[in-house]
Amino acid sequence: MKIQFQSQWFLRWCLPALVSLVVCGLLLLSLSWAAATSDEVAAARQRDLMKLTVAKLTAGIAHDQESATVWDDAVRHATSGDLKWIETNLGSWMHSYFGHDGALVLRPDLSVQYLFSSETDYSPTPDDLRNAYLPLAKKLQARLLAEDTEGISERTLSIGEADLSYVGFRPAIVSIKPIVSDTGDLEQTPGEEMLHVSIRFLDGDLPLAIGTEYEFAKLEFTSKRPRERNVAYVPLVARDGQVFGYFRWNPFQPGQYVFEATAPALFIAFIALFAGTSFSGGAIWRRSERLAASRAELKHQASHDALTGLANRAYFNEQLNRQLSSGHAEALHCVLFVDLDRFKAVNDTFGHPVGDKLICLAANRMRDLLPQSLLARVGGDEFTILLGENDARNAEDLASKIVQSLRAPFEIGTTHVVIGASVGAALATGPCDPIELTRQADIALYHAKAAGRNTHAVFGEHMDELLRRRRALESDLRFAVETRTQLETFYQPVFNATDGSICSLEALARWKHPTMGYISPDQFIPLAEDIGLINDIGALVLDNACRTLADLPGISIAINASPLELGSPGYSLRVLTTLANMNVSPERLEIEMTETATADNTIDLKRTIAMLRKAGVRFAIDDFGTGYSSFSRVQNIEVDRIKIDRSFIGEMHQSGSRAVVVAMIGMARAKGLKITAEGVETIEQRAELERLGCDDLQGFLMSRPLPRQDVAAYVSRMART
Repeated sequence: MKIQFQSQWFLRWCLPALVSLVVCGLLLLSLSWAAATSDEVAAARQRDLMKLTVAKLTAGIAHDQESATVWDDAVRHATSGDLKWIETNLGSWMHSYFGHDGALVLRPDLSVQYLFSSETDYSPTPDDLRNAYLPLAKKLQARLLAEDTEGISERTLSIGEADLSYVGFRPAIVSIKPIVSDTGDLEQTPGEEMLHVSIRFLDGDLPLAIGTEYEFAKLEFTSKRPRERNVAYVPLVARDGQVFGYFRWNPFQPGQYVFEATAPALFIAFIALFAGTSFSGGAIWRRSERLAASRAELKHQASHDALTGLANRAYFNEQLNRQLSSGHAEALHCVLFVDLDRFKAVNDTFGHPVGDKLICLAANRMRDLLPQSLLARVGGDEFTILLGENDARNAEDLASKIVQSLRAPFEIGTTHVVIGASVGAALATGPCDPIELTRQADIALYHAKAAGRNTHAVFGEHMDELLRRRRALESDLRFAVETRTQLETFYQPVFNATDGSICSLEALARWKHPTMGYISPDQFIPLAEDIGLINDIGALVLDNACRTLADLPGISIAINASPLELGSPGYSLRVLTTLANMNVSPERLEIEMTETATADNTIDLKRTIAMLRKAGVRFAIDDFGTGYSSFSRVQNIEVDRIKIDRSFIGEMHQSGSRAVVVAMIGMARAKGLKITAEGVETIEQRAELERLGCDDLQGFLMSRPLPRQDVAAYVSRMART
């Protein structure tokens, strides 16, 4: 009796207290570590963001200047000394429009022709200004005299000099740009150009603006390195490598906030855990009863799918083996394989909760349609069905009904979802091998998908032959990739819609089979994706395209990228390495991706696109308008161009298709995107697309795809016409 009392006291008080202390202590330590780690990561990200912001700010001031300094009118008025014009366009306008704090116009002898300052309380003296800009002005004059063009690109129109400097006692970004002609019609003596100086102070309203925009708390400039704890800072380094000053701010500390907010909850958790374990200690005698219930539940879970309640693969195979081995000689058996079409697009678009609900609703429809059959879920969106003998006599009719039933729209909350299904059926009489029967059903499902999906197929002996042909084709494609033979790259020219000149090429993969001739890309590209060869084929096309870019320096080339390639972590590095090996500028390469790729919208995809676009590679959405939720995809991912699918161009004579094309062009214009129309085959289509404002045209009307050996001659010939 005494032992029983002590055991109960230990179970109800000592053990709960010990468990509560250990669990809550571990939680406290984990939370403290996680909070510190989170704060460290957040501070590091803020420092990286501040460094990027300062770099962009310096480049942005120079870019702002070019809006007024690369201008024929600026050359004329600055040379003539029109101070009123200079004040309006090169002085106060730089402050009112771009927020620059000061501006000067220097004569060729570096004397001041014009001076503007927005500061009234602490206006810098002429000597302060001269000490800040004179070294940069002399260096820029020397570069102009030497006709140095380093750094000029499509975005940077003129050379310049910029650095961090003190204007008097105030820290500032000083940027100098020459005032030059934008047309080239005005003759200027190198080194004798007028110079424009812009000044942006770092200790005025700039920290407040940056802090407000990027959420840096109490951001300010300081000339001395901050020593306080819990203060973040980044050094500002001048071009000579010397630390110029520091931006300091109160760092964002999400971990600390979470820790402080969670501490009371931990105390409550301790009380709750203690109370819970205390009460459970008094109920241990009921454990055998609970264990029995758990065994029954586990047995059910071991044989059924947790999401739908249908049988799982193991239980289905067990029942299939039992039925096929015990059936009489004339018993009819039928297995159906069901695969939901476009289910991945639903998951990507609406999220996994909607996808799970859709799986359950599809299972319920099939269960209602086949109440006497064994249904099992064997994969994410894959089902198998073992029909009863009576249902097996109408197997093809039931397969058709399953397709029709799953084709009907699903209402999930406020979401309207339409999918479809592909069904493969296999029948056998009498005892038979279950593995062979399921293999036949799987082959029939493959043929249903190959027939365009949203249909059904019943296994026939001819399907084995088709499967053997596919496997032979797989083997031939592997050989072509491994030996780097048979696979060729053709190039289809893309023409400017306005003047008809060639503006780029699209690289297209072609497979010339030794016995079957050219095989359609629509046939071998999906095959390559299925068997894991798409990255190798993509690498071959990329290498060939870069070689062509190196041979044709005056043109750009677009390549197509599979969603599998774009999702590969090493894709961006492979592209940039190939461009570097061929000494080709990234700005000359454009990567076309399908809307299926944009629908994935994964972190890897975004990282790949961001890295390549930062290097200068451009991106386009191919076959625009044929994907899932086309217009919404452009909002979610950064691209430079859309290519309107040929199906819309071919039907432009119909009002519906023409309206869609007009809407696509309008949307692209609003987003600042370039537009290419594919599949232009008639003069009427070309004229209408030019009238609607399409930038570039591509199609058989202008040129068919050309082999690589003919491209250079064709481009040269077109350039002369």
